[in-house]
Amino acid sequence: MPRIGQILRRLSGMTVSLLGLSVLIFVISRVLPGNPARMALGAMASDEQVAELAAEMGLNKPLPLQYVDYMRRLLVGDLGQSLQTKNSVAHDLVTKFPATLELITLAFTFMVVFGIPLGIIAAKHHGGILDNATRFFAFSTVSVPSFFIGIVFQLVFGYFLNWFPITGRLSSAYSDEVVRATGFMLVDTLLSGSVAAHVDAWSHILLPALALSFSGMGQIIRITRSSMIDVEGQDYIEAMRGYGLPTWMITDKYTLKNAFVPTLTILGLQYAWLLSGAFIIEIVYSWPGLAKYGVQSVLTSDVNAVVGVTMLVGFVFVVVNFVVDLLTSYIDPRIGLAGESA
Repeated sequence: MPRIGQILRRLSGMTVSLLGLSVLIFVISRVLPGNPARMALGAMASDEQVAELAAEMGLNKPLPLQYVDYMRRLLVGDLGQSLQTKNSVAHDLVTKFPATLELITLAFTFMVVFGIPLGIIAAKHHGGILDNATRFFAFSTVSVPSFFIGIVFQLVFGYFLNWFPITGRLSSAYSDEVVRATGFMLVDTLLSGSVAAHVDAWSHILLPALALSFSGMGQIIRITRSSMIDVEGQDYIEAMRGYGLPTWMITDKYTLKNAFVPTLTILGLQYAWLLSGAFIIEIVYSWPGLAKYGVQSVLTSDVNAVVGVTMLVGFVFVVVNFVVDLLTSYIDPRIGLAGESA
């Protein structure tokens, strides 16, 4: 029962956060410079046409009434119509989001697969050559912007070496072979039974995913290393060494588990922050995902699309934080008990 109460309180906090985000982004989208109706119709449209479209969009109503109308439609899944694509915003999000989700999930996988082991290696060789080399790599990846890494990858691996394509998700030669069932290209190519298309999809996604993962990878290396060093200095770890327990058992069963809580917290935040990093990478690699769609929506004052993209990103943030909270309290029950007592 205490765990259920804790979950319910966190779910209510998620709801309040999303409600506050909806108010904030709705107000900001309405006070941005530019007339959305004018942007949609173009400079040659008459004032009467602009006023008619503004009335259809409800922009002539007071701001509180506009927000009430928006929330009423939002509760039934209606996010309005996009001015740039003429489709419903919900349709655009369903179409664009899988590409971004596939990209950030692969980038997150690279962060975990490379970041945690490198952090452990650095901690085990604290003060040595491997530690210094790993710390230099981590500092470099955190300091260099992801878009710069993406451009370097394009020049080196795409232009000079010609190993990988540098734009898009799939070569045009395979477009007719793939049925877009899920929106995840790596999955759809497998479902279509085309091995060549699947390999081609991997060649398109590797460079942007790696470029997107580097900054977070450096963070994971640094946090894992410092947490491991801190835990290894605890008295109970020294006692286990004195009892003669194998080094691998001490590292895997005791040190890493206790040191993983800060790493898990950063992993959750990094997965959510990958969405913001994807905005730049998708522009660099012409990746047809949610982030690129969001940038175009801001540039064209497409208010419905801007609010829809922001709400979806905010929803991903709160869900990821919720999952991280649950996993953290599972790994270290003292955190959940502390939250209950508070």
